[in-house]
Amino acid sequence: MSENDNLLNADGKNEVESQESTPTQKTNPEAGTTSNNIAAVNPEKEELTEESSETPIEHVDEIEASNAEDAEDESNVERHDVEEKDYHSMSMQELSTELNRLLKHHKVQTISKQVNEIKSEFNGKYSQLLEEKKEEFINDGGNEIDFYYTNDTKKLFNQLYKDYKQSISSYYKEREQNLKQNLENRLSIIEDIKGLLSVEENMGTTYKTFKELQEKWRNAGPIPRDKYNNAWNTYHHHVERFYDFLHLNNDLRDMDFKHNYEQKIKIIERAEELVTDNNTNRTFRELQVLHKLWKEELGPVAKVHRDEIWERFSNATKAIHDKRQAYYADLDKAHQKNLERKEELISQIQAIADDETNAHGAWQNKIKEVETLRDAFFKAGKVPLKVNEATWAKFKDAVRKFNRGKNKFYKELKKDQYTNLQKKKELIKIAEEHKESDDFVNVTPLMKKIQNDWKKIGHVPRRDSDKIWKQFKGACNHFFDRMNAERKAKDQHLYDAFDKKTKLLDALKELKLSDDPKTDIKTLQAKISEWKTVGYVPQNKRYIDGKFYKAIDDAFDKLKMDKSKLEMIKFESKLENLADSDDTRLLDNEQNFIRKRIGEVQSEITQLENNLQFFSNVDSDNPLVKDVHKNIDNHKKDLDTWKAKLIKIRGMYS
Repeated sequence: MSENDNLLNADGKNEVESQESTPTQKTNPEAGTTSNNIAAVNPEKEELTEESSETPIEHVDEIEASNAEDAEDESNVERHDVEEKDYHSMSMQELSTELNRLLKHHKVQTISKQVNEIKSEFNGKYSQLLEEKKEEFINDGGNEIDFYYTNDTKKLFNQLYKDYKQSISSYYKEREQNLKQNLENRLSIIEDIKGLLSVEENMGTTYKTFKELQEKWRNAGPIPRDKYNNAWNTYHHHVERFYDFLHLNNDLRDMDFKHNYEQKIKIIERAEELVTDNNTNRTFRELQVLHKLWKEELGPVAKVHRDEIWERFSNATKAIHDKRQAYYADLDKAHQKNLERKEELISQIQAIADDETNAHGAWQNKIKEVETLRDAFFKAGKVPLKVNEATWAKFKDAVRKFNRGKNKFYKELKKDQYTNLQKKKELIKIAEEHKESDDFVNVTPLMKKIQNDWKKIGHVPRRDSDKIWKQFKGACNHFFDRMNAERKAKDQHLYDAFDKKTKLLDALKELKLSDDPKTDIKTLQAKISEWKTVGYVPQNKRYIDGKFYKAIDDAFDKLKMDKSKLEMIKFESKLENLADSDDTRLLDNEQNFIRKRIGEVQSEITQLENNLQFFSNVDSDNPLVKDVHKNIDNHKKDLDTWKAKLIKIRGMYS
């Protein structure tokens, strides 16, 4: 495959055979008049235009098309970094939120793909909701011609989409003018390069002018994507003609050829490295950059290398392209599995819709089942594009059939619903009559009873449901708020105690101990006494006592003193917390725990002493024997501590 076969006109290689001879300084090619039509740049058709190029190379064509799109605006490349989410599984509210996020955090020209997918998903979900609301309206006795429905989510989405359309319209309008002017500037630069072939002046001066025109070209700005490839091909063609024109001064030309060759080899090597990268999207984006560098930043190389390096670059591009195609093939297989899953879910919904049920409870279960299946359908992922609409329609038909059966059943229950409505209104009347009562002892059970009765009454007409619930809930809340306020006023001293204990706990956490254990023990015991003096706190705030004594234990652990003595001091602190003259249950539990631990430690000592019998013939200096003796001594110390605790706790009962 030759570099002439396609995009490699990016390197300006598409020469016409009749142009192979090297022009001299006196060569005077026809200039032609520059216009917006690229083909008019060279009336002699010295370069290949889109109409005359050979069959495109698929793996290069894809790169070129993407680069042409990016070339219209440098920020277009940012579209590759916009996260693509599973919009199909999102609710309408989530779709609106996502659209708002995209508009706030990304340039409007980079999110068109995401916005179109979001719009399609939102419209599909809203269309289904609209059908359900319409059927409910008609079943409630309304006329179809009078039906109208919208909601806040739809209004928000419409406004966000309107903002998007206005922003993208302004962007394209402004960009169109810039692209047109930039194209004219680039065509003018091409004409200037062509004109250098007929200039009779010092070669160094001509070369300097040529370099200035190249720099001007690089900074000429974006042009329309449909003109991008042809403009660059034309430019590269005339650049190469100029290098051929430099045959009288090969040093300048060869210097550029050498530089371009070295840089293109680096590009090829990087492309070959990318072949082993399994991140398909990242690899494709970097390959785009490499092609852009090849096309836009570098000029031609010596003819002897042109076919060779292009063939190598093209092969690397093809390898990446093939991996990308395989990736999408796997994606298609995944979409096919999603389709099978969705068809299974649709079948389950259809089966539920066909099931005839005449009980409210059964219908409620069916509603939950269908809702679960609907959620699973939305989360099942994308299906092949060619069957997307058909699958969506099949799903909507199944759900519509279920809803019609459900609506028919509840329409027949409407009479019962009106009876339920009257019952609930009677409960509202009771709640309203007693909401200002101060007889909390007698009225509280009544209010709780009517709340339970409310739950047992069943459905009421939907249009009344929210209204009567707010009435009933408001009356009940008013009564209980008054009751709780009175109780809180009576228990204010408990809340004051809680505030004091909170401050004491904070102070304890900031306490810095001295190096004198006796002084520190007195300090901590004083803190404990101060804590107990504060008194009780509300039932739901008693967790603060546990935090305090945990902080006390942590402080004791920092003291530099005998472990057993320290353990007893901490235990005495704990007993003060457990002591209650009216209730000994906590002390009883602690005493039972200590007795159990004494028994466990004694058993462990006995077991260790029995183990020593196995070492009767072993020297006492043996490390294993010494370790067992040490372990027994430690357990005996623990046993003494636990026995001391038992004596101490027994004294709390006197």
